[in-house]
Amino acid sequence: MNNVQAIINRAEQNCKANGSKLTNKRKQVLSALIQSGRALSAYELVDYCKEIYGESPPPMSVYRILDFLQSENLVHKLNLANKYIACAHISCDHDHGVPQFLICDDCQRVEEITVGQSTIDDLKRNVEEAGFHLVSPQLEINCLCNQCKNNAAQEHH
Repeated sequence: MNNVQAIINRAEQNCKANGSKLTNKRKQVLSALIQSGRALSAYELVDYCKEIYGESPPPMSVYRILDFLQSENLVHKLNLANKYIACAHISCDHDHGVPQFLICDDCQRVEEITVGQSTIDDLKRNVEEAGFHLVSPQLEINCLCNQCKNNAAQEHH
């Protein structure tokens, strides 16, 4: 059994435990996100499904599926890019705290990391002191991955 199938099986169990169902269409979208290994928009997912499964679901269906997967904590929405990424911790048993996303400006690769609760508490306090209310502690940080950084350094020599 490959890694993607193991993750899908785990996702299916998580949904059952929550009283919901991971239908075939939902599995396809989640599999596409896992296999692509990067963040994809709903429209990119339509194209990806057409390429892989030979059928292209209507964009509205993909959005509904993404909303469902998000509600089950199986995918995360990257608000800045308006794209979605599979959760890196579907197969884990323990809580992973607040996900943070490092997004490479060049290749668009996304890495999910976890930031300690004390950092989130500090952030929340700073936000409140500035007269705002923190709606979501999710951070999306524009970065350059090491590979792209090294490529850029080599091009400048």
